[in-house]
Amino acid sequence: MAGEWQHTTVLLNEAVDALVTKPDGNYVDATFGRGGHSRLLLSQLDERGRLIAFDKDPEAVAVGNAIEDPRFEIRHQGFAALGELEAGSVTGILMDLGVSSPQIDNPARGFSFRGDGPLDMRMDPTRGTSAADWLATASVAQMAEVIRDYGEERFAVQIAKAVAARRQERGPLATTSELAELVARTVKTREPGQDPATRTFQALRIFVNAELEELQAALEASLNVLAPQGRLVVISFHSLEDRIVKQFIAKHSREEFDRRAPFAAPKPTKLKSLERVKPTAAEVQANPRSRSAIMRVAERTEVL
Repeated sequence: MAGEWQHTTVLLNEAVDALVTKPDGNYVDATFGRGGHSRLLLSQLDERGRLIAFDKDPEAVAVGNAIEDPRFEIRHQGFAALGELEAGSVTGILMDLGVSSPQIDNPARGFSFRGDGPLDMRMDPTRGTSAADWLATASVAQMAEVIRDYGEERFAVQIAKAVAARRQERGPLATTSELAELVARTVKTREPGQDPATRTFQALRIFVNAELEELQAALEASLNVLAPQGRLVVISFHSLEDRIVKQFIAKHSREEFDRRAPFAAPKPTKLKSLERVKPTAAEVQANPRSRSAIMRVAERTEVL
């Protein structure tokens, strides 16, 4: 059961403090996880406030369904679905892009190389293609591209060739330990303190769940559903995510000039960048998984 694995919410108070500007507002927790942010957020709202949460993971949705609060609703959807909400209806959106500890720590989910389990990696194991099924049929070029682009792994080609050779000799990879051992044999050097399989597992998880594509879609949707002065708070855990968030906020924080009409007034900005926050030393010491987190906060500026 999900309750066997505990999750410590990263940047809990900082995120909710940055998000909640009106206690009677309508808020979105776009990545519910185990509900740490949602529970604190609800405690900051009055009886008129509302919170809608999204999550792909059926276990997370089950946790959300156990919250008995008429102001709260959880939807079994990816967070790009927030675009289905009414335009200009949302006071604040929170996106915590980290994988929850129950997902990592439960070997049956296949996210981690630290335990042995089926090589799945899907956020929603009832939909889509597992990592094992994709690795069973993907070409060397396809595997190398995914591992290089999503894992920033410089040995991506060697790992892809090793997976293909293993597939031909002994059949497809089926478990997390099989993949971790194969990568360890293939990658001869690695940063101190990092398992050789770290980047490959990250790459496959991002690819299988289309995480970066969904993030892009959710960010674009946020511009439509946020009310003026509505807040966007995003917590990222690796450079690929943070780069997308940083560039998105920067792009929409600049005035746009029409080169075909140089004397025309510029289009107004859509966002205002407010702050960039990292965990304190005390939080990192208490929860080492928080060490790479970066929280960016922006505010919707354009009048709809």
